[in-house]
Amino acid sequence: MLPFYNFVAPIMPRFCLPLLLLLVNWMPCGWASSVVFLNPGHADEPFWRTYSQFMQAAATDLGLQLEVVYAGRNKQRMLQQAHELRTRTRQPDYLLFTNEEYVGPELLRLFADSPSRLFALHSTLTADQQARTGASREKHANWIGSLVVNDQQAGALMAEGLLALHATQAPIEMLAFSGARNTPSATLREAGLQAVLQTHPKVQLRQLVYGEWNRQRAYEQALSLLQRYPQVSHVWSANDEMAFGVLQAARELGRQPGRDLHLTGLNNSTALFQAYRAGDIEVLVTGHFTLGAWALVMLHDHAKGLDFADYGGKDQVAKLFRQVSAAQSLRLEQRLSQPGQGIDFRRYSRQANPRLRAYRFSIDALLR
Repeated sequence: MLPFYNFVAPIMPRFCLPLLLLLVNWMPCGWASSVVFLNPGHADEPFWRTYSQFMQAAATDLGLQLEVVYAGRNKQRMLQQAHELRTRTRQPDYLLFTNEEYVGPELLRLFADSPSRLFALHSTLTADQQARTGASREKHANWIGSLVVNDQQAGALMAEGLLALHATQAPIEMLAFSGARNTPSATLREAGLQAVLQTHPKVQLRQLVYGEWNRQRAYEQALSLLQRYPQVSHVWSANDEMAFGVLQAARELGRQPGRDLHLTGLNNSTALFQAYRAGDIEVLVTGHFTLGAWALVMLHDHAKGLDFADYGGKDQVAKLFRQVSAAQSLRLEQRLSQPGQGIDFRRYSRQANPRLRAYRFSIDALLR
């Protein structure tokens, strides 16, 4: 069922629209917009679990009905879940999807004649894909927009932080552990790493491997690579799970993380925060786990007749990534353990705050 406002507003006289908007804002909870998120991760995966919990906190504040479906990092399972969703008698008002394994075009085709509004979250279609499918609100009119983070910035922040740890004129040997090969986030984080390396000619990237975001796989790869390249002193990892795999392998080989081996980590797990404060992980970048919640703010406003395209564009990039200090990591850990994360998401809504002129999403509120 499409949001009531979007059905009626186009055919209603202009002088009646303020009254209609008032009625929509005071609708009973039975009229709450429904949202389904096709989550590409595992339900017990720390990052995606926190991501969904943050979304649920936002949905509760905003009066949205949220359902999260986990694909377990399996493209075929995600497509099967999408097909099952498409056959439901009642389609969700909004469907959130990622372009994990570049599945976006298939989802757009599947829901082409669905009443659901589609919204790309976390990763959107690539430029090459959009050359064929059209951009949002073009060939697929019910694909209404996207919200992503700057993953290239994340890769660069980790690389810059890693190379700034120990100023030296001597050559540096590095290993890099990227995520899944067919994942836009991994590709963009790699691009950020490579951009930084181009400005550091004395840093030699000995090898980049795909750890598939997985601790065990990165552990097995690191056992081999750290022996093959015994002079490696810096390790860049595209997420925390792979960093922990490298950490385990390094210790088994007699290396000393924080002393003769320097590692990065990205995400927001309690284990990562603690490893960072212990000095085992020396560069910590985080912030993107809040992205889904901010998307729900935009969709809440859209359902109320306030199109987010008028407040920053139909396709937006949230500047969420930042390198945090040890004190900030402790604050984040404490805030994330609170019910609802201690944030009133209505404060960020255009519908609740008409004086807002653009969405300014950040993790500042979690660091206070």
